[in-house]
Amino acid sequence: MNMSSDTFESVVYRKVTSRLLPVLFVSYILAYIDRVNVGFAKLAMKAEPWFSEAVFATGAGVFFLGYFFFEVPGNVILHRVGARLWLARIMVGWGIVSACLAWSHSSISFYSLRFLLGIAEAGFFPGIILYLTYWYPREHRARMVALFMTAIAVAGVIGGSLSGWLLKTTAGWHGLASWQWLFILEGIPTTLLGLALPWLLTDRPDQASWLTLEEREFLRARLADEEVRKAEIGHAAHKVWDVFASPRVWLCCTIYFGAIVGLYGTSFWLPQIIKDNLTQDDLWVGLYSAFPWATAAVGMVLVSRSSDRQGERRWHVGISALVSGAAFAASGIPGLPPLLLLALLAIAITGVMSAISCFWALPTAMLSGTAAAAGIAWINSVGNLAGYLSPEMIGWLKVHYGMSAALSAVALILASSGLLVIYGTRSFGLKTNKPAR
Repeated sequence: MNMSSDTFESVVYRKVTSRLLPVLFVSYILAYIDRVNVGFAKLAMKAEPWFSEAVFATGAGVFFLGYFFFEVPGNVILHRVGARLWLARIMVGWGIVSACLAWSHSSISFYSLRFLLGIAEAGFFPGIILYLTYWYPREHRARMVALFMTAIAVAGVIGGSLSGWLLKTTAGWHGLASWQWLFILEGIPTTLLGLALPWLLTDRPDQASWLTLEEREFLRARLADEEVRKAEIGHAAHKVWDVFASPRVWLCCTIYFGAIVGLYGTSFWLPQIIKDNLTQDDLWVGLYSAFPWATAAVGMVLVSRSSDRQGERRWHVGISALVSGAAFAASGIPGLPPLLLLALLAIAITGVMSAISCFWALPTAMLSGTAAAAGIAWINSVGNLAGYLSPEMIGWLKVHYGMSAALSAVALILASSGLLVIYGTRSFGLKTNKPAR
């Protein structure tokens, strides 16, 4: 080796990141657009006689029931067969189902397709979190997860602008409504990328022909050393049963549930909040909605870099959740100037995205082997039940008490999650031994 060990490490991880992250990033952009574009489709679907606010809330949330039931087995399969083939299967499946939402003709067909979409996508996000543990040790992980998860923020920018434009320009094309074209045109790219995925990813470092032998051995040694560290501090769980018997895993489920209430409460209802308060033009709804997500893309990367640099997780997750909760509460104050409301929503979304991206450094520091596959999936599936609760809760509160009450409820849940991570994970001992360079 002709360079210092630190320089060599930087070169190796830059090579891995430049090879894998762009593919994962684009994949998750498409995943998130297909998951939440129903929030934009809703603006045009109101014209359908079978559609209502209640149908939307139930349809938005029922996705997560299908997601819940198939998440753990999906991630265990990925661990056994490899990420390339399993992630490809997931993407092709959900791309097709997402496009088929264009043919919803009743509340039952809408619910059924949203449920199938959840089944099709189950295992994708936790599969990628698991996949990153095959390549990156814990001192790099929060930053890598954040870089990957900025895809959510970028999806908000791209998806919002694209969805608004499609609603504005496609009405009546070939006899279809604009919301039908939205589902079709946003589902096709997912299917195409899924078909290409087996040739774009590598399952494990020892299979990476694009790395030198020395680089592959370096990655193997670093990851093996992490497993030893987990065992030394009593965190390592290896078997599936270890996951369901672990109080720490259940605590992570609870924390993540609160964060996801904030994420999907925003994702599904942001277009309607903007339409009610800023503009009635669907194109401008999309453009305005891009601003909070663009802010989040920058903020979450900065917070995660700070977390990795300091080797600290608890306060970064907790404070981010508390700031997000405070901003949601403030955004519910009646009569706010529109631009101030947009700024508060940007702070709220930045906070919740920062909390989620740093959060995943907690469970991945405790779980190994098949338990990592099952544990990451279980935390994600329990947490994502909030994706079912949140739209239903906000829809009910909006109808009966107004959007201010709905945003206040989201704020309370997020603040509780922030306090839980600050005070509940003190015994985890998750400060890294070696901060990332």
